Parts: sequence; C-alpha cells; structure tokens
Amino acid sequence: MATDQQAIDTNTLNELHWLIDMVQTIEVGLVVLDRDYNIQLWNGFMENHSGVSPNSIKGQNLFQQFDYLPAKWLKQKMESVYLLQNRAFISWEQRPFIFEFKNYRPITGRADFMYQNVTLLPLSSLTGEITHISMIVYDVTDVAINKLQLKSANERLEYLSQIDGLTQLYNRRYWEICLQKEFDRYARYGSTTSLVMLDIDHFKAINDTYGHQAGDRVIQNVSHIIKKSLRETDCAGRYGGEEFGVILANTPAENALFFAERLRKKIEQSEIMYEEQLIKVTISLGICDIKPDMTDCDIWLAQADQALYQAKEAGRNCSITQQ
Repeated sequence: MATDQQAIDTNTLNELHWLIDMVQTIEVGLVVLDRDYNIQLWNGFMENHSGVSPNSIKGQNLFQQFDYLPAKWLKQKMESVYLLQNRAFISWEQRPFIFEFKNYRPITGRADFMYQNVTLLPLSSLTGEITHISMIVYDVTDVAINKLQLKSANERLEYLSQIDGLTQLYNRRYWEICLQKEFDRYARYGSTTSLVMLDIDHFKAINDTYGHQAGDRVIQNVSHIIKKSLRETDCAGRYGGEEFGVILANTPAENALFFAERLRKKIEQSEIMYEEQLIKVTISLGICDIKPDMTDCDIWLAQADQALYQAKEAGRNCSITQQ
C-alpha cells in the first residue's frame, strides 16, 4: 500500500511540476488576483515583457504596481466577472492593450507596443466560492497590425475611387452621389442649398496654343483654387473636361453668388507659368438654388447648366444666377 501511495504522490508531484513548468513557459500571460486585486501569480511571459519578477511582485496590488492601467474601467470588468461568475473578454479593438509591453514581433516590428486580447476568468475555491480572478493576456500584434493595414488599404482604395486623379477633387460619379444626397436632404428637411457650375473660358484655345500638358496645368490650378475656397460642408467635383460643380450646403442663391464672384476673381488674378510662358485664364459660372417645384436633382443640375450657358453668352468671365 505504501508503494502505491508513493507512486500516486510521485505522479501528483510530476503533474504539479509539469503544470508549473507550462504556466511559466507558455507564450501567454497569466496573472491571478485576489479579491483586493493583489497579485498571486505572475508567470514567465509577464516577467519577460514587464521586467518584473514573480517573487518581487507577489502580494503587491496590481493597480499600484502599474499606475497606467485604466483602473476604473478594468475594475468594472473584473467586478462583473465576480458578480456574474462568468468570463469576460477584452479585445484589442476595444482597447489596443492593457499592459504597456513593447512589441518584439519580427513580422510587425514597426508597432510600438504589443496589441493584446485579454480574458478574465473567475476562479473558485474548494467550497465553490469565487475568490480569485485570472487574467489571460494574448499577444495578437501580428493579427491586429494585419487587420489595421487591410483596413487602411481599403479606406485608401475607397478614397481613390472617389477622387479625380488630375484635380484631386471628387470625380463625376461620386460628385453626382453627393448631389443626389443633397437634393434628398432638401426634400426631407427643406434646407436651402445652391449649385454652382463653372467652366474654364476658351479652354480649347489654351490646349491649341500651349499644348495639352499646359491645359492640364491650368485645370490643376483652377482645381486648387476651388479646393482652397470650400467650407467643410461643401462638395466640389470635376464634372468633365474643364467643367466643375460645387454644391454649397445651407446656402441661398445670393450667398452662392458671393462665393462665385470671389472664386472668379481669384482665378482671374492667378498666374500659371508653363515652360517660361505666362498663362492667365478666366471662368464662367452658373448658379441655381433648389426650388420647391424641382422634382429631381437632374432638373436642378440642368438649370445650373442653363445659367452657366447664359454666363458664356453674356461674354464669359461672369456669374449668372438662374431665376
């Protein structure tokens, strides 16, 4: 019997040794806290990344030792684990990290810190009472960085799909979406909005005289001045060729005329140097605000275009408001 008991004791000691060895060497952070948030277990992963040994930190209060921790927020998470006797998860997408550990991953070495997922587990005593809580800290830096890079790339692609390459204004497709949204907003809320259509005067002559590259430079210059003249709520796009559209939200026609005239004068006063040749250009502008009898945004656009045509007929380099 003694031999059998000794064998059982040896097996138990071996299992305990293996368990302790696994806890200390596993590539996951393990922390056990008592009810007062005092540290009872601090494994090798936590030591390696914090520089704090298990012996020196055992019995110390977690929040006193690491005063950068989001104490109020994290304690609420932990208290819910005690109360509900159920695990809780903290994703890196909620909060990139709990512990400020440096990132040493070779693949994502450019990340300044370790992105972490954390699981909070209730730990019960032999009587079934929840007396401790365990924090399991996972290094998810590679996953997080890859996901963030993919998100950034998708956002960049979405942005590029909306932008005209030459002018860096919205392209016609996306600008027309903005036009429809603004018309729908008017239909719903009655917000006064104006549309300004503008065209570079005698643009064909510029191309014929100076060449198409000079024409591109002129378009870029006009676009730059338009962009600098906008408010955050305005939407400007290249409608086609040398024609542009500007949607002025919450703007009546008289204020839109003020915007158009100021823009016209800026462009008239601007100078473009191309291959040591000075090029000066003017623009014509047509203005139309949304009116109650307009049934769709195509009518709105057509009336702004009609005003632009009238501006050209009036001699160009002027602004006309559609009545």
